[in-house]
Amino acid sequence: MTVAPSAAHPSTRTAPAFRGRIGSDARSGHYAVPRRYRLHLSTACPDGLRIAVAHSLLELGDTCPASFLPAVPDCPDSGHSALRPLYEASAHRYPGPALAPVLSDDWSGRIVSTHAPDIMRDLDRHFGGCRASLYPCGAESEIDAVERMCAQDIEEAAQNAGTAGAGQAEREAALETLLRSLGALDRWLTGRTYMIRDQITAADVELWVTLVQLDTVHRHHLDAAAVERIAAHPALWGYARRLATHPAFGAHLDLDAISRRHQARCRGLEAAGAAVQILDWAAHTTRAPAEPSRSVDRR
Repeated sequence: MTVAPSAAHPSTRTAPAFRGRIGSDARSGHYAVPRRYRLHLSTACPDGLRIAVAHSLLELGDTCPASFLPAVPDCPDSGHSALRPLYEASAHRYPGPALAPVLSDDWSGRIVSTHAPDIMRDLDRHFGGCRASLYPCGAESEIDAVERMCAQDIEEAAQNAGTAGAGQAEREAALETLLRSLGALDRWLTGRTYMIRDQITAADVELWVTLVQLDTVHRHHLDAAAVERIAAHPALWGYARRLATHPAFGAHLDLDAISRRHQARCRGLEAAGAAVQILDWAAHTTRAPAEPSRSVDRR
């Protein structure tokens, strides 16, 4: 699949405060030892959800334990008080918020990384063992392209399309970018089970979480007609629904937590699209159902 995201729109994802890597030997400092590292995640956060899904797919519960944080941070600066000691141990008088996700080193009590893509790659590379890799040999450029498309041409485009302060032309252009990307993905996934291989890869984790965010967060700021057009991609949303039934995906999907996080962070106006649910996510996962809304589930 050819992916060409718009270079004019940089990613809106938060820049990582720490970006260490797990290495292959002792000279790296952070070398791979089972049960040395710990994840600190909020699955209401898209990056936290991505890592949680990857962690489950790789079956790393014993090798790299995970601690799960509240959906809504408890500090005024939107940080988590539980993470503050790690941040302060890692950077003297760290001035910013203590954000998740975090990969920490239990030996030193410090942070290794807060960069989700690096964390996922390191877990897969150094602890994946004999399980199918989420980053198969030769697939790195394809996975990178999917990540860029999701960040720029879906997430950012959806956000810009629903920004109340933007001009009408800007919102329409962003919506067209979003619909063009969804259309390309819909055509690509017609007749396919997964994005780039005959197995689940990091590209599937990336795209699935992006679609969750599109339906549970971004549609709240779009008009109903726009959401209907977004929903009119049956292969794409069927793909999202299938992955939601997989235990590694659906078990981490907490719709109530995502909603509470969105309400705590969002300052935008709710639009008519809030009433038009694309997928009935709760019906396809083991989570308790969320509050009902009008559904256009493309079965």
